[in-house]
Amino acid sequence: MNIVYVAFRGHFSDSPRALYEELVRRGVDATHTWLSAPHTQASFPAGVATIEFGSPESIASLEQADLVVSNDHIPLDWEKRPGTTYLQTWHGTPLKRIHNDVLWAPEGRLAYLEHDIARWDHLVSPNPASTPRFRKAFGFEGPVHETGYPRNDVLSSPGRDEVRARVRAELGLRDGQTAVLYTPTWRDDLVFNKTGPRDFEFAVDLEDFSARLGEDHVLLLRLHNMVMDRLEIAEGSPVRDVCGHPDISELYLAADVLVTDYSSTMFDFAVTGKPILFLTYDLEYFSDELRGFYFDLAEVAPTPLLRTSAELVEALADLDALTARTADRYARFRETFCSLEDGHATERVLDVIFPADTVSPGTANTRGGDDSAHS
Repeated sequence: MNIVYVAFRGHFSDSPRALYEELVRRGVDATHTWLSAPHTQASFPAGVATIEFGSPESIASLEQADLVVSNDHIPLDWEKRPGTTYLQTWHGTPLKRIHNDVLWAPEGRLAYLEHDIARWDHLVSPNPASTPRFRKAFGFEGPVHETGYPRNDVLSSPGRDEVRARVRAELGLRDGQTAVLYTPTWRDDLVFNKTGPRDFEFAVDLEDFSARLGEDHVLLLRLHNMVMDRLEIAEGSPVRDVCGHPDISELYLAADVLVTDYSSTMFDFAVTGKPILFLTYDLEYFSDELRGFYFDLAEVAPTPLLRTSAELVEALADLDALTARTADRYARFRETFCSLEDGHATERVLDVIFPADTVSPGTANTRGGDDSAHS
C-alpha cells in the first residue's frame, strides 16, 4: 500500500503526523511518503521519505497513492485514480466561516478548491458542533466521522508531562516561568490583498508586557501558517518566535496560558484545561466584514473578550482570579467542543480506514462511524 501524507502544504505535523506515527508503530505494511516544503525539510525525522510539495514527483506520488491523508486542501492539479482513498482530517473546529460560508475570498479561489473537495472520500470532524458546518461549507456529501482530532491525542497521553519538560528545556524556559502562547489567526485582506505593511498585525504592547509582568513571563509567538512575514525580535525582548516549531501540540503542553483571537487553537488548547485569554481588538471588522463567525464568540468563550493590550496584561497579572471566576464558562466550552478528545481519536480514525484485522488489540471504535445522527 502506498500512503501519501500532506499537512499544511509541506509540514510534518498535525493529524496526518499522528496517523502516520501510529501506523508505523503498528507495523502496517505500507510505503509512507510525505510531501515537504524546502523551508520545512529539516523538521522531518531522518528516515522519513519526502518529496517536494508542488513538484512533478509530488503529483505523481498522489496519482499513484492508495491512500492520501491531508489536513487541508491540496491545491495541486492531480488526477485521483480509481481505488484511491482520500482522507481529509481538516485542521480545526470552525469559529470563523470557512469555504463557501466566508464573507469574502479572492476571485476564483473557492472554485479552484472545489476540485480538491470533489476528491475527498472521508472527512474527520472533531465534535458534533462542527459536523453540520463542515457539510454545509464544503458541500460534502460523503461520510463525516466524529472522532476527535488525532493531533490532540498527545494532550491526554501518559507522556504529556515528559513532552512539556522537554519542549520547555528546548525553549530555554525556567521552572516557574509563565509561558504565554500567542496564536493570532490570519487576516484574509492582509495576506491576499497586502493592505498593510506586513501580512499580520502584532497587537501586544511588549513594553507594557515586560514592565508589568517582568521576566517571569515569556511570550511564545506562533503565527498562522498562512502568514509568511516574521516579527523582528529585539535583544532582551520577552518574545520567542516559535513559528518554526514542528508541531503546535507540543507548544500547548509547554505553555501555561493561551492568548488568541479567533484561531481554532482555542478549541485544541482547551483539552489541556489551562487558561485561555482572547485579544479581540478588531472583533467587529473581522466578524461582520472580513470573515464572519458561526457563533457569538463573546457568548461562548470561556473568558471575557479583551479589546486592548492593556486589558490583556491586566488579565495575565491576575490570572488565577480570572480562572476561578470563569470556571463554569470554561467547563461548558470544553463540554461543547472537547467531548471526543480522550486521547483515542487516532484509533477511531484508523478504524474507519482500515479493516478490523489491521487494528491492534484494545483499539475498538468507541464512537462509531459517520454523522448520520447529526445530518
